[in-house]
Amino acid sequence: MEGPLEGPFRTKIPGGPAGVLLLTDRWQARRPLAEVVAGAVAGGVRWVVLREKDLPRAERAALAVDLRAILAEAGGTLIVAGPDPLDGDAVHLPSAGPYPPPRLGLVGRSCHDRAELARLTTEDYATLSPVYPTSTKPGYGPPLRPDGLGALIAVSPVPVLALGGVQSPDQVAACVEAGAVGVAVLGAVMRADDPEMAAAALTAAAATASRTRHDCPDPADAASRTQPSGVTTAQARRGLSYATTEEER
Repeated sequence: MEGPLEGPFRTKIPGGPAGVLLLTDRWQARRPLAEVVAGAVAGGVRWVVLREKDLPRAERAALAVDLRAILAEAGGTLIVAGPDPLDGDAVHLPSAGPYPPPRLGLVGRSCHDRAELARLTTEDYATLSPVYPTSTKPGYGPPLRPDGLGALIAVSPVPVLALGGVQSPDQVAACVEAGAVGVAVLGAVMRADDPEMAAAALTAAAATASRTRHDCPDPADAASRTQPSGVTTAQARRGLSYATTEEER
C-alpha cells in the first residue's frame, strides 16, 4: 500500500499514525478547539482526528482547514472521522462501515475484537478499544487491558493504536509494550489545564517505550513477538495516545 495510487486516486500518505493520536471534542475542551490542538502539537502530537460530527459540513470543513494549517507547520496530519475527508485525503472509519473503505491517502478503522480485525482489507491502520475502563457504559464489552490488547495486535493485519481510557504516561507505555504503535487520547488532552504539557508527557512516554521495545537485543522478547507484520521500526517510533468516551470508539 505504499507509493502513489494509480488512476483517479490520490497519493498515499507515507507511514501512518503512531505515538499520540489526538481525538477532538470541542465540548470537553477547556479552551477553543484550535488552541487546544495547537498546544498538543507544540507538545509533540503529529496526528489529529477531527470528530465534531454534529457540525454542519461547511462549518466542519472550515474547522478542518484551520486544524490542517496548525498541523502543517509541524509536519503533522489531520484525519477526519467518517467517510467524508472534507477536501482532505485521510479518514478514520467506524467499525460499522463503509465496506470496502474508500481509496484515499490514509484510511483507519475502529475495531474492538478479532472478528472486526478480520474484516480489514485496504485500511492502513486500526484502533482497538476499549483498552482501559471508560467513563461511559461498556458498549463493547470489558476492557481489553494490555494483555488482551497484545493478543489482538498479534493477529492484526495492520498497525494498531490503543484506544479507550488511556490517561497516564504509564498506561501509554503499557500499550506500546504490548505491541501498539501508539495510543489515541481525547480527555487526557482536551480536558487538560495545559494541553501542551499533557501532550508532552504522553508523547515522551510513547517515545521512550518505543525505543525500549525496539532496541531490545532479544528477538524472542514478548514485545517483539506481538509487533504486527508490516510495522517498521521507523513507523513504530513516530508517536502515541488515546481517550475515554463512547464516541471515541
